[in-house]
Amino acid sequence: MKPLFHILLLFLFGIFFGCRSEEGRKEVAQLPEGKEIPVKYASGLSITDYGSYRIITVKDPWPNADRSFKYLLAEENAEIPEGLEYDQKIKIPVQKIVVTSTTHIPSLEILNKEETLVGFPGLDYISSEDTRKLIAEGKIKELGKNEALNTESLLSLQPDVIVAFSIDGSNKSLNIVEKSGIPVVFNSDWTESSPLGKAEWIKFFGALYGKMETANTFFEQIEKEYLEAKELAKTAEERPTVVAGAMYKDQWYLPAGDSWQAIFLKDTNSEYLFADSEGTGSLSLSVESVLAQAAEADFWIGPAQFQSYEEMRSASPHYTRFSAFQEKQVFTFSSEKGKTGGVIFYELAPIRPDLVLKDLISILHPSLLPEYQTTFYKPLQ
Repeated sequence: MKPLFHILLLFLFGIFFGCRSEEGRKEVAQLPEGKEIPVKYASGLSITDYGSYRIITVKDPWPNADRSFKYLLAEENAEIPEGLEYDQKIKIPVQKIVVTSTTHIPSLEILNKEETLVGFPGLDYISSEDTRKLIAEGKIKELGKNEALNTESLLSLQPDVIVAFSIDGSNKSLNIVEKSGIPVVFNSDWTESSPLGKAEWIKFFGALYGKMETANTFFEQIEKEYLEAKELAKTAEERPTVVAGAMYKDQWYLPAGDSWQAIFLKDTNSEYLFADSEGTGSLSLSVESVLAQAAEADFWIGPAQFQSYEEMRSASPHYTRFSAFQEKQVFTFSSEKGKTGGVIFYELAPIRPDLVLKDLISILHPSLLPEYQTTFYKPLQ
């Protein structure tokens, strides 16, 4: 009986593995090779083009995320291979969209797709005049807050997609929306620390709208302007010292050494006094430690929401102990606002790092850009 049993066992194994092998060959044959869209700086984004459909992969949807997301963007009647795995399917080009961050607004406008925006949480935060005109015409609906979306209003809009962001992956209102059948996709431009990496997320929207060429052309121009400004800064004869941030409840918050803001200061060829610190977010330090290291800094860039020296003096006498305060060398990005109070810097700066860098160069090395008019940073009043 043993030989017969062995023969039967081998026969069954042959059938099993033969089927698995055939199935594997079939699946591989159905998945064509796509064309990778070049993404040079954005660490959390990749886009693969398969002709009538695309795959967007978002690798870092929020800090310390333990997963990535894969989104299928398919044209009408696109032939999608069997076995293709994805988290959400979106019909493209998108006709109706809800976005949840003001950083998404400039991308829509650059692609001439702002009229596809049908809803947004916190309309007053939007500063762009073009989009504010659409709001005034009642074409964009108020959706409450990102953390607690008005799901009833949102569902009534029936958008093709909701572009969301998440701090930690938990948002009950987004879960409700997903269960209704409306695709939710995460955009993590805000987690990028590279200035050009943030700006490169316009390609995310280029893929959604079938306007990759426009998105690529725009980004290439931003990259060119940024790199040219960075090279110009290298010609400066001196490297001024810089402090940043301000106090909140007796703690001083300022950019960590690998953060977006710190990279800008590095690229201006200045000496950010906390550049050696680790991290891509904020540092929380005592006032005494900041004073010890930066009391004599030449410039103070970005003192939180303060817009005048009197405001700072009233908030804390510690501020007056800094040379930059005494010499009136404090510059703020929070004074430039839209009609309803939104800070323009928060909306536009991530996609226009070239303008941010030129602003800072003109402040820190005025002889290099003597006629330049700043867009975001202005002297404290």
